Amino acid sequence: MSLLFATAVPAQTPGARLTVQGQLFVETATPKPGDTVTVALFFTPEPGWHGYWENPGDAGLGLQLEWSLPAGIAAGKPRFPVPQPLLIGGLMNHVYEAPHAVLIDLKLPAAIKAGTQIPVSIAANWLACTDKICVPQQDQFETMLTIGSGAISSEQRKRFDAWRAQTPVPLDRAGRFAVEGKRLQIAIPYPASAPLDHPYFFALTQNRVRYAAPQLAKRSGDWLVIESEAGTEPGPIEGLLRIGDGQGLWVRSVAGTIPKGGSAVATLPPDGMSNPADTDTPPLPWLLLAAIAGGFLLNLMPCVFPILGLKAFALAKAGGVESEARADALAYSAGVILSCIALGGLMLLLRAGGQEIGWAFQLQSPAFVLFLLMLMVAVTANLAGLFELSGLEVGGVLTRRPGVMGSFWTGVLAALVATPCTGPFMAAALGAALLLPTLEALLLFAALGFGIALPFLLIAYVPRLRSMLPRPGPWLNGFRKAMAVPMALTALALGWLLWRQAGDEGLWIGLVAAIMCLLLLLGYRRVSRTWRFAGAGLIAALLGVYLAANDWLPDQAPGSVDAAIKTDGIAFDETKLAKLRTNGTPVFLYFTADWCVTCKVNEAAAIDRAETQRLFKQRGIAVMVGDFTRHDPEIARFLAARGRSGVPFYLFYPKSGDPRELPQLLTPAIIDEATQ
Repeated sequence: MSLLFATAVPAQTPGARLTVQGQLFVETATPKPGDTVTVALFFTPEPGWHGYWENPGDAGLGLQLEWSLPAGIAAGKPRFPVPQPLLIGGLMNHVYEAPHAVLIDLKLPAAIKAGTQIPVSIAANWLACTDKICVPQQDQFETMLTIGSGAISSEQRKRFDAWRAQTPVPLDRAGRFAVEGKRLQIAIPYPASAPLDHPYFFALTQNRVRYAAPQLAKRSGDWLVIESEAGTEPGPIEGLLRIGDGQGLWVRSVAGTIPKGGSAVATLPPDGMSNPADTDTPPLPWLLLAAIAGGFLLNLMPCVFPILGLKAFALAKAGGVESEARADALAYSAGVILSCIALGGLMLLLRAGGQEIGWAFQLQSPAFVLFLLMLMVAVTANLAGLFELSGLEVGGVLTRRPGVMGSFWTGVLAALVATPCTGPFMAAALGAALLLPTLEALLLFAALGFGIALPFLLIAYVPRLRSMLPRPGPWLNGFRKAMAVPMALTALALGWLLWRQAGDEGLWIGLVAAIMCLLLLLGYRRVSRTWRFAGAGLIAALLGVYLAANDWLPDQAPGSVDAAIKTDGIAFDETKLAKLRTNGTPVFLYFTADWCVTCKVNEAAAIDRAETQRLFKQRGIAVMVGDFTRHDPEIARFLAARGRSGVPFYLFYPKSGDPRELPQLLTPAIIDEATQ
């Protein structure tokens, strides 16, 4: 026979059923003297059962072999195929659920004579498990080799070549690793042109990485960078990198510099853990429609109301004149769309540079909030009639077409204020933008801006809608002053946000800067040119305050996160989340921010209500809160791994099974149904 195999002889209870059955195969039963003979232990798990890789992960047991060979014959290190990750109860397992072969080379001495028989015996121990139970397996495998011609049949060659193709290929270059705080990064040399399908790194070196932590991947030139949570012991790490179905590379690493920048790559999701970011990205036309719809619906959000007031005032001034209405709408649309592209492009650029940020990142900066506060104070005073500046009016001096420049900057302001809000349809589109090529991602941001501007484009280009606008008249002056009220409320909200982010010190800086800005604007037309130069110096000083604000303002107001978490709430921490899941505790996890109006509405209307809090207690549900008011890399990574770029985001983890994602607009009934 050209192919020999020995049926497993049970070494446990007589007649016991093996749930992961094994067979011994040899590539040739008649090797030549000095040959290296490859043998294979082929395992076939029953449905629902699995075996383990050489490093089983957080639980399990790897294959253990005890050889009985004649003197002078040595068995090499077993070569395992690429496993798959399996998360059970918060513990990561490196497993095989399908039939697989472990290859071992036997080196024969060159002086052995033809016709010599070589008995091969292996006592094997391994573990077979389901998601509920584990059963130790023990078997004895035996076969006989006879020194001969070394012939290998084509069938044998094909079978063993297929098994070899499933084992990892050693890289000829070392990778690099770096540990910063709790984060471990591994840079692996991998050509930019080489195909890659859902990579995943299986660490062989013990305690270098926390196996259950999510993995993020990005390509930076001819490097692939894997990032996860560091383990308990620092040092060089060796392991297997999955690069495709049944394909892997064997990686060793040394301490070194990790390449910056790059584009995100979806990693392999562990079974038992939902990871929407790793599913197929929806078609681009669908995403564009979602972005347009999301932008359109943003006009209904409270955060955009003051900007709508400015647009209503501009449209009323146009008095329904077609040419003015269209020029106004186009300028406004250009301001919105270009601002959305700029914000999205900046976000992608910063992420490519290694920063973990998400959508609405601008409002996570106290410096930017300070800038918006001064701007809103100026707009409020202007609407109230306290001062008039041509540059802040309709912009006729700059464009010689009344209204156009003012409308453009109103569009810019609308994008800055509206984009932190997240409404229906936006989550999928903006989450996909993190994974798409740059040009397609920027197209999504442009679609979002187009959606925000769409109502005013419709008014400008649909005569029936335009005819419904009121005619200009004396009422406009009263309407203008009335619109100063929501603008003033917006300024107060920004002052509150500055206090939440930077504490009392930040609030005082904001008040002083806003008062200085207001005094300068009120006195601009009443002073000479000399004093105006002095005022310009004062503006420069204000800009200095703005630019230095990130250094002056504390990273976080004392107790701001604790204040945002209700009774019995837990601050977001992936390690705590994993422990709660391991203990079988259901978890309601939500991400919020003080600048997110949708978040605050959901909390007041659904989460913080007495009946919802009672429901959590009755069902033993732990509440975990991720506060994204200030930049938090851990939260940004968690959101990005699940296809999200901003807040709000709501997940419910039952006692077992996949987490359930809740909609972005909540009611107590929705929470009740989702947590059953």
